This record gives sequence, C-alpha cells and structure tokens, in this order.
Amino acid sequence: MDTRIERWRRLAPAAELLTPAGKGPFPLVLLFHGCGGVRDHIRAYARAAVEAGWAALIVDSFEARGWSRRLAQFLICTGLMFRGRRRAGDVLAAIEGARALPLVDPGRLAVAGWSHGAWAIMDLWAQPLTQRGEVRIADADEGSLEGVRGAFLAYPYVGVASASRGGRPWPRGEGLKMLSIVPRRDHLASVRRHLRALASAVSAGAEVAIWSVDATHAFDEPGLKGRVLAYDDALSLEALDRFRAFLRSL
Repeated sequence: MDTRIERWRRLAPAAELLTPAGKGPFPLVLLFHGCGGVRDHIRAYARAAVEAGWAALIVDSFEARGWSRRLAQFLICTGLMFRGRRRAGDVLAAIEGARALPLVDPGRLAVAGWSHGAWAIMDLWAQPLTQRGEVRIADADEGSLEGVRGAFLAYPYVGVASASRGGRPWPRGEGLKMLSIVPRRDHLASVRRHLRALASAVSAGAEVAIWSVDATHAFDEPGLKGRVLAYDDALSLEALDRFRAFLRSL
C-alpha cells in the first residue's frame, strides 16, 4: 500500500501541467479524467483553465499504471476494478503533490472530475481520513484537503458503490464551492439519484450549484454519436464557459 508521497511519485511522471504566462504562483485545478482515460475534451478544459488565469494539472491514473484504454473500457468502465474509493487515493496524493509545485499557490486549489474522476473526488470527500489505509493510502490519516476551494463535477458516477449514493453527509465540506453538471438523459443515474448524492455535500456545508442539461452522459466528449452517449457541441462550449467562470469565482 502506497503512502501519499509514494502514490504521487507514481502519478507525477504521467501528469501534464499547463500554466498561464508569468512567474506565478498560480491557483491550480487538478483534472481527473473519466473511465476512458485522458481524452481531447479533458485537455480542452485544461486550456480553458489557463485562459481563466489558473494552472491546470491533468492527472492520468491509467498511464501511470501502464493501463491501456482497452483495458479501462472492459474492466474499469464496467466497475470490475479500480472503483471510486480506490482512485480517491490518487486524488488525495495529487492534492498533496500539487501543493509542493513551485508555481502553485497552495491556498488556491480546485479539483475537477468527469464521470469516474468525479466519483473518485466525491468518494474522497466522503471519507473521514482518520485511519491508516483509507482510500488505499497507508498514511491517509495524515492527509489533508486544505487549500481546496472548489470542486467541478461533470456527470459524476453516483450509482452502486458510490459512497455518496445514499446521501449521507460528508465529514467535511464547509467552505467548499461546487458546480455539478447533471445530464437529464444520463443512463447511469436519474436526476433524483444525482440530487440525493449531492445532498451529501450540502449537508456537510458545501455551496452546491447544479447545471441541469438536456444531454447524455459524456455529452462534452467529441466523437460520441450513439443514443446512450452523444456529443453536443453547443452544450460542450457552454460547459467550458461555465468551467472558466467557476474557477474565476473561487
């Protein structure tokens, strides 16, 4: 089982850092991809963050482990392995690693996740972090979410095995500002289930905003043309605008 530092050392070589012009320090948003891995839309959001004056750190949980997109589609997208609570250790370790980056303002951090990545973020906030070994991190009890001001959650997975599925209050959340995108045609969760899961953050004192969209899960990923997953160009552009505005509000 990794310590926080050991996990970050595994993740760091595969991470991508984008920064605005200048010497910094910059506020930083950490981006956690969906179960399909780092796709073009994740990098588009990273560029949007830079346009908003933020540095962006794309954390690739799959490349760091040598996992292919094909493996991810068959084993992770289906929930057979690497569920949100386990990946939450990546989020905890990456936050710690990000604080130490020389160009980063450690007091102005945000996290952003898409589907599986949002699941990992929510599962991390749902853990007490009072015992060793939580979220598969040996020293999780010494971890901290200090400095994280906001969470951007794009169509989070809130179904079976999600720690927030039942709406139990998170152990922390006071002062956290959140924006969650809830697609009304999400095949993985009804609007009601999304709202029940987000109630976990509200009960903990987080400020939660919801953007309800008439779209499918992963509507902002170019190339999806099916009935279950379909790209929507106009809503994708609006999502980028809302992401920039959200970061500027933190």
